Amino acid sequence: MITFQTLYEKVVSVTQRKKQARRMSRLAKSPAFQMKKQRAMLKRRNPAKLAVAARKKTIQSFRDKFYPGYNNMSLQQKVKTDQLLMQKYGTKIDKISKKEAMKLAKFEVERIKNARDAMKGDNA
Repeated sequence: MITFQTLYEKVVSVTQRKKQARRMSRLAKSPAFQMKKQRAMLKRRNPAKLAVAARKKTIQSFRDKFYPGYNNMSLQQKVKTDQLLMQKYGTKIDKISKKEAMKLAKFEVERIKNARDAMKGDNA
């Protein structure tokens, strides 16, 4: 069985990533996908998804700290920057993301409660 973690860690080329982005932008507009997202917001995330979210959040904080102009960089510069970040701070990122995952898990109940309140607000 394919786990979320192995699926997430799969390396894809730039062209494949662009193709996925086009497909997802089309898919994101469909009502079925919108409902799927809303239902997912009301469920508790498993540890693998929490770990991925924590890692993304940690990497983003490192980008903001060490490369403030990251959003204005070209694609090749971003790739090079990400490689440098992983080379220099990879172990530190892993360590911090584990702590961040615990924080996210602690606030998971509150996140679900807020999502339910927001959904009630939309329906009213």
